[in-house]
Amino acid sequence: MSYLWPAAFIAAALVALGCRRGAPPPQEDYALMRDAMVNQIEAYPAEQRVRDPRVLAVMRKVPRHEFVPENARHLAYADTPLDIGAGQTISQPYMVAFMTQALELKPEDKVLEIGTGSGYQAAILAELTGAVYSIEIVESLARRAQDTLTRLGYGRVHTRTGDGYQGWPEQAPFDAIVVTCAPERVPQPLVAQLREGGRLVIPLGPEASGVQELLVLRKTAAGLREETRMPVRFVPMTGAARR
Repeated sequence: MSYLWPAAFIAAALVALGCRRGAPPPQEDYALMRDAMVNQIEAYPAEQRVRDPRVLAVMRKVPRHEFVPENARHLAYADTPLDIGAGQTISQPYMVAFMTQALELKPEDKVLEIGTGSGYQAAILAELTGAVYSIEIVESLARRAQDTLTRLGYGRVHTRTGDGYQGWPEQAPFDAIVVTCAPERVPQPLVAQLREGGRLVIPLGPEASGVQELLVLRKTAAGLREETRMPVRFVPMTGAARR
């Protein structure tokens, strides 16, 4: 799951962060690596820059290395997606920050995440808002993410295994919904579970193309207002989205 950024930029970032194969860095180095990661996020082109100071602060705080497999921890703070197993990835840090900023969260908001994955995005959300509900269709990933979130003290994150296309109707309405996998069409159950005035951030596009558009949809009394932000590349949404 990533922003479509030149490979040379990512390669340079890996060198800048000291990301080499081998043993994971000592714990005291991770904070420095997080700072370097956020500095890189702040250096993106002006039209795509993450400026929200609250988002940048939590990106400096949440330990991304705790959400990646141990053999990939030397890459934890590179600005690139990483494999977490089961054909899924932990999103590129820049994309996590950008999508979080697009949600325009307030401390009292209730948020739904579709695609828990590693749990990293959910942890970022939990630092910014009161309650986070997250759904993961792959049972093994859902269990591992919940274990990690619990161990790190993110008790405000509620997870369950299920088809994210259907949302979490028992907990609706939500002030914001973020989708970290790409359907071809906007799931109508998610629209129905979004509060009027709420924001839905979602990558949308055909699976065959491998490239989608990141959309921000705002629910109004007159319907959905759509904004296209950038081309992206996410894993496809499975389950009911494919039927």
